Amino acid sequence: MNTNGDNNTGGGRVRTAALTGVRALVLAVVVPVGSITLFVLSVVSIAFVPLGIGIVTTPWVLAGVRGFANWRRLVAAQWCGVRIPPAYRPLPKDANPWTRCFGLLGDPATWRDLMWLPVDMIAGFVTALLPAALLTYPFEGFALGAGLWQVFTDGTRVGWWYGFVPISGQLSALAAAALGAALLVTGVYTAPLLLRVHFLLTRSVLASGQGELAERVRVLTETRRDAVDTSAAELRRIERDLHDGAQARLVAMGMDLGTVEALIEKDPAKAKQLLANARKSSAEALTELRDLVRGIHPPVLAERGLGDAVRALALRLPISTEVEVELPGRAGEPVEAAAYFAVSEVLTNAVKHSGADRIWVDIHHSPEPGGMLRIAVTDDGSGGATVGAGSGLSGVERRLGTFDGVLAVSSPAGGPTMVTMEIPCELS
Repeated sequence: MNTNGDNNTGGGRVRTAALTGVRALVLAVVVPVGSITLFVLSVVSIAFVPLGIGIVTTPWVLAGVRGFANWRRLVAAQWCGVRIPPAYRPLPKDANPWTRCFGLLGDPATWRDLMWLPVDMIAGFVTALLPAALLTYPFEGFALGAGLWQVFTDGTRVGWWYGFVPISGQLSALAAAALGAALLVTGVYTAPLLLRVHFLLTRSVLASGQGELAERVRVLTETRRDAVDTSAAELRRIERDLHDGAQARLVAMGMDLGTVEALIEKDPAKAKQLLANARKSSAEALTELRDLVRGIHPPVLAERGLGDAVRALALRLPISTEVEVELPGRAGEPVEAAAYFAVSEVLTNAVKHSGADRIWVDIHHSPEPGGMLRIAVTDDGSGGATVGAGSGLSGVERRLGTFDGVLAVSSPAGGPTMVTMEIPCELS
């Protein structure tokens, strides 16, 4: 869904500012509570490591810190397009508490998280509160100007200040309303930028140049290896399907034709029956070859592009699916194929596991530096989707990682589930 044009209008700007104010208010409430609580728990738990108690509690506390930091990474990308890549070192799933505790404490990303918490509880709180205040504080000025100043001042001459305006009567109350209008206009135009500043501050602490570069190298190495493994597995699958399917039918058809050649004069009726079998085998082999080719690269994708290919995919689903596409051009064939099969896997997961009644697919391209293809798949199912080992979403993440793409999943218990995919690319 393209909102760039709408945001340039007055109504679109006001709606964007209102949404920004709500988001900033949520952050202003969550940030100090979460940061202070997790920082205190972390300090206490690490202090008890020499006593042995911290060895058990520290992994749980640091997992909470990482979860809080990852939530901020998610909302930073979704709300303001600020990407904060994680750079955590992997830990064995079967690690004992000792290994897990000291593995976490030996990770530089853990200490960046811990240093970020006090910054977040002070500077992060202020940068989140400022856009919220610019959009909510003006309404107090409007209330004063509407005649409620007597309630605030209890009828005294000067009993209330609005900003730098002392309220002493209706005239000063109107001045307060004028100041509130100026603050509101300022907030409407600056709140999105101020919220972005909040997330840029978060990124400046959570992300490090060396850590980001090392993480990028690690991710690229893993995704390239996964791409090679996936390509090899795909070639083996194609070979197996050809050997067991179309090739076997073609061999049988050749044998039937050889028998027909020998029987065409001796037993025409039998030869006619074998010819019918050969024609049936050829039709089945052609159908299998078409299905095989469609699984490699769907013809509609090559001919009509990603939007129409996803629409055709949605028509075959047993769940009502709405597809909205805003693509002014076409991406490269490898990117289109990766995006198509990623959407196909996400839709398959939604149909199998979500219990949803409706699915929405939104595909658009942001003309930011370098360009970004963004795809969001939302369903109204039961939620609980995760990116874990062995899940279909893990395969989607690896597929997107080959093109330096990212996958974000928001799926609280009870739903809804929103899977967001981003692939850097330019359109032709």
